[in-house]
Amino acid sequence: MGKVTGFLEIERELPSRRPVVERLKDWRELEGKLSEDKLGEQGARCMDCGIPFCHKGCPLGNIIPDWNDLVYRGRWEEAIHRLHSTNNFPEFTGRVCPAPCEEACVLNINDDAVTIKQIEKQIIDHAWKHEFVAPNPPPAKTGKKVAVIGSGPAGLACAQQLARAGHDVTVLERADRIGGLLRYGIPDFKMEKDLIDRRMAQMEAEGVTFRTGVSVGTDATVDQLRAEYDAVVIAAGATQSRDLPVPGRELNGIHYAMEFLPQQNKVVAGDRVEGQIRADGKKVIILGGGDTGSDCLGTSNRHGATSVHQFELLPQPPASRTGDVAPWPYWPMILRTSSSHEEGVVRDFSINTKKFSGDAAGNVKKLHGVRLEWQKQAAGPPKMVEIPGSEFEMECDLVLLALGFLGPEKPLLEQFGVALDPRGNVVADADYASSVPGVFACGDARRGQSLVVWAIWEGREAARGVDKFLMGETALPASPLA
Repeated sequence: MGKVTGFLEIERELPSRRPVVERLKDWRELEGKLSEDKLGEQGARCMDCGIPFCHKGCPLGNIIPDWNDLVYRGRWEEAIHRLHSTNNFPEFTGRVCPAPCEEACVLNINDDAVTIKQIEKQIIDHAWKHEFVAPNPPPAKTGKKVAVIGSGPAGLACAQQLARAGHDVTVLERADRIGGLLRYGIPDFKMEKDLIDRRMAQMEAEGVTFRTGVSVGTDATVDQLRAEYDAVVIAAGATQSRDLPVPGRELNGIHYAMEFLPQQNKVVAGDRVEGQIRADGKKVIILGGGDTGSDCLGTSNRHGATSVHQFELLPQPPASRTGDVAPWPYWPMILRTSSSHEEGVVRDFSINTKKFSGDAAGNVKKLHGVRLEWQKQAAGPPKMVEIPGSEFEMECDLVLLALGFLGPEKPLLEQFGVALDPRGNVVADADYASSVPGVFACGDARRGQSLVVWAIWEGREAARGVDKFLMGETALPASPLA
């Protein structure tokens, strides 16, 4: 505990963001930093709460009170060691995680939560600046070979843990760069990509081999992988986008979010993208109110869209936590305003898209929608009812579908012959082993679309399962929540 009376004396404080007019002109990160003194004060707000619910709120089981106290005391090198003990990549989570730990903070019951996410981010940034982060190669090699399919946070965490256990690990990625959705989903204004490159260099020094442009099932067959490697880990993510099967869906100008966002990331990286989907001078409608929709919004505004509307099927959430819905310490469904929302958008809720219409050239020109009422039922979820007479039309030149993901892509899973659950995810046991001996699964491919912290946790736990399978036992650290 930092300071006994800290939570009574010090108010929550976050760094300012760059002004909207400035940040819309570039793709750099927009979040600032607190001074070390200010950050120490924020760490001092951490309470001696007896049972630190932040541990349970964080899927990784991060030992949050410890590193809050260490930052307060200026013991930065110890802080990063404590943070790294549960989290391989705090520079990723400190930027793109929604911070369920803060919602579970005991101080959040009747005050503002401790600034856990900001402290986490600045611990790792400080560590890299002062060279506290170094490769951690194994003392000896096992001679065992493991292939990890997919280089998102789950695949990277799994690969790093296995390499540190002494195995020869190869990460196979079908894209041209490593990082999965961190590389080609998260916009650079939320997380700049040199953070991934820096970790890749560390992992290569620890013995991980990265191969890009390899599509498993075509460039490398399943039989080849199983013959060459002692174990295979499926960490390919949940990349099957949810579609909107309504009349007019085939019109030009209607795209999945994951067609739109990766192209801009490639451009920022210096690539030339022929026929890039652009929002310049267009009336944009984003369907979906989650983080992916918010990323589409920030990207559209940086392109120079004329207007952006964001529609959500569900009703508008309450502005703050209510006791009857998601009481503390659970994650509350409340109205959240992202940095992209600050930059300009019209948000609307309880909207159902009925169809699209276009011009003679086949380009989308209008969205036809209707407003909804969500009626409570005696049992089961609320019922969606269209409001008579609420039909409307809205002009648009670009429609972006940010409706979530349906799970991992099936052709790869079918070639492996692994069992799937009713939602199409890979079935795996407590050791993350699939129904096929020697084949493991973790991350979104196993649990479905989820958070970056869950992905890293699953990658770490899957590495323990693989190590135990290969060696009969494992000394890799277990999650505090396992």
